[in-house]
Amino acid sequence: MQDQNTTTNANSELWNLSVRDLFYKYVRFLPWVIISVALALLVAYVYLRYATPIYSVGGTLLIKNEAQGGRGDKFDELFVNSRSQNIQSEVEILKSKPLMARVVKKLNLQFNYFAKGKIKDQNIYKTAPFVLTPLQLADSSRSFTLKIKFADNGSFRVNEDPLVIRSGQSFRNQYGIFTLNLKPVTFGKEYYVTYQPTISAAAGLSGPLQVVPKSAGTGILLISLQTTNSQMGADVINVLMDEYSNYTKEIKNITSDQMLEFIDGRIDSLSLQLDSVQQLLLNYMEKNDIVDVESQSSGYFEKIRESDKMIGEQQLQLMAVDGISSYLNNKQNEYTKVPSSLTLNDATLTELLGGYNKLQIEREGLLNAQVPAGNPAIIEIESRIRLLREKLLENLDNIKISYTRTINELTRNSAGAESQLKLLPIKSRGFYEIKRQVDGKQALYNILLEKREQTAISKASTISNSQVVEYAAPTSNPVKPNRRAIQMLAILIGLAIPSLIIFMREVLNDKVTTRFDIEKITAAPILGELGHSYSDSTLIVTKTTRSMVAEQFRIIRSNLQYILNKNEKPVILVTSSFSGEGKSFASTNMGAVMALTGKKTVILEFDIRKPKVLSGLGMPKRAGITNFLVGKTDNLDELVVQVPDHDTLFVLACGPIPPNPSELLLGERLKLMFDLLKEQFDVIIIDTAPVGMVSDAMTLGKQADCTLYIVRQGHTFKKQITMIDEFYRENKLPKVSIIINDIKIKPGYGYYGYGRYGYGYGYGYGGYYEEEHPPQTFFERFLEKLDVRKWFKKKKKK
Repeated sequence: MQDQNTTTNANSELWNLSVRDLFYKYVRFLPWVIISVALALLVAYVYLRYATPIYSVGGTLLIKNEAQGGRGDKFDELFVNSRSQNIQSEVEILKSKPLMARVVKKLNLQFNYFAKGKIKDQNIYKTAPFVLTPLQLADSSRSFTLKIKFADNGSFRVNEDPLVIRSGQSFRNQYGIFTLNLKPVTFGKEYYVTYQPTISAAAGLSGPLQVVPKSAGTGILLISLQTTNSQMGADVINVLMDEYSNYTKEIKNITSDQMLEFIDGRIDSLSLQLDSVQQLLLNYMEKNDIVDVESQSSGYFEKIRESDKMIGEQQLQLMAVDGISSYLNNKQNEYTKVPSSLTLNDATLTELLGGYNKLQIEREGLLNAQVPAGNPAIIEIESRIRLLREKLLENLDNIKISYTRTINELTRNSAGAESQLKLLPIKSRGFYEIKRQVDGKQALYNILLEKREQTAISKASTISNSQVVEYAAPTSNPVKPNRRAIQMLAILIGLAIPSLIIFMREVLNDKVTTRFDIEKITAAPILGELGHSYSDSTLIVTKTTRSMVAEQFRIIRSNLQYILNKNEKPVILVTSSFSGEGKSFASTNMGAVMALTGKKTVILEFDIRKPKVLSGLGMPKRAGITNFLVGKTDNLDELVVQVPDHDTLFVLACGPIPPNPSELLLGERLKLMFDLLKEQFDVIIIDTAPVGMVSDAMTLGKQADCTLYIVRQGHTFKKQITMIDEFYRENKLPKVSIIINDIKIKPGYGYYGYGRYGYGYGYGYGGYYEEEHPPQTFFERFLEKLDVRKWFKKKKKK
């Protein structure tokens, strides 16, 4: 129960110290993190200093959405917008290249002016100290750049040409003929002017243009543009809104122009016919000396006149029906608007024509917005147009039948009146026949004149379907680059890069770096931890030394008591996974620290293949273990030698290296040797070969009371801890305990050692220990100023 409590306390202490361990594990990377963040902020500063600022300007446009009005007063009807606006279609028109091309031409944005800087160039729209005028372009479809360098006297050179040109003087090059006129302002040394074809410049501006509804269900559009020059962006948006207004007026006037063209053609034709009939009437009156025949048969003629007038009106309506039918049946007019119905007063026909022309305008708007002809929206509109065309033709046939029936009825009435006139004199009857023709054509002529005036008034009163709510204004606050966002991103990148590198190092690291790497794999107790020794001597534990590593060996000696369970003459086996983990270093100093207690201690150099104990102690090679095992000598006293300056510390050398060391250890003289040594010495330290390479340690483990397994930080592979766990669980080696060697503990940080069966505590280098250390770095001195010993004192009080 007591051992279990001790183990629980040790584990609890371990987890309480995990935050501190993590801090000291990663705090050594703090300078690199600081440098990384500083470099990232420096890069961010340079980027913000020299990046070209991007400005966002915007305006607001209202699209009026007016439905088709009913047939009321003629003059009011002229001012009614006959189509409902499709907001999405208007958005596409605003973003279209043809409309933007009109803006480019109006603002002369084919030419862009830039001031040449040492690092970045600046767009100097409207602030350029000169104006470049093209007199003749060699190829207007090709882009080019003119580099202009000014001299002190105002003269300049173009594209490194040695020819010096003065203001107002024309010059010729491979791109055309130009003149450059200076403004009365100060100017710099170097500029350049770029030229783009109109369509290319329009594409460059329409691409970043954003047109979105302000809210759903409204016709208010927000138009925004991001450019390198705030004034240019504001001018582009303002002119775009004005050009869109003009464009909608032009679209509306197309219908009026078609109506006027049709009416003018009919007026010209009727004018010739009317002149001919009037001349015929005049000739007839002169020939027959007719002055006034109104007094005769006025009733019959009045009836015939009214019938003929109505027949003329019906024929006019019938002509209009035939004209519209011919227009619709003409394949060339398949996707063009139908002219007005003119004199046709059929409500159904007017409604169908309004819907037909609305679809034609929507299709034309989408095509002008660069929407492909194969787009589903256009295909749907075309199918609706074909359906309406069929309905229009069917309606026109019905109207035509109605008008024909009316004309036939009026003709019968007129024929009855004419039969009565046969009783009148032939001269009067001929007069009234010609007069009737004159009156019919004159009435039709007057109707056409009235329609032309109405259409002309409609064209003159055309208003736009848009209204500018707010014009765009230049701003001095750029939206890009975002200073705060760039700085935060730089800090994050500065933290992320070293963190990623550290993380990758941790992920790819397959060696033991912390105590936790061992404890998560095996339950074998950790007897202690040894810091890195900066001493040139292998034997660092003496009576007078108070170095950190020497104190750590003393802690291990104390913890070892819980492993040996009061064994008066212990045999301690020291091994490791492979060579180079500090096994001989640990064996030598464990022997020394045990000898300091007054116990007679001997170190056995059993690493027969690669002995290092004697060389580490600075002692010459001599006869030893192998001589005894092969039977060349039976006197161990001759082989055991005392370590200089140590009264109770002895060493038994390896001796000559035999060809079969493993078989040599299987002989009976091995047990005899240990029996003799136990009679003479209180503590026996066995420095054996690595257990992960040869079987010597397994053989010698039968003679040992406990095993000290050396694990070197940053050297022992994590997968080898599994082998330690196997030795511990299956008892292949006696009482396996782990010693972590070569821990890099910086001076002044302090050290805390603990094990499953107890713990020891001590401070690191800071004046108390005598061990020499390399010179401290600036960062190490900084950490020393933190005085971590205060933290340890608080921890100890808790």
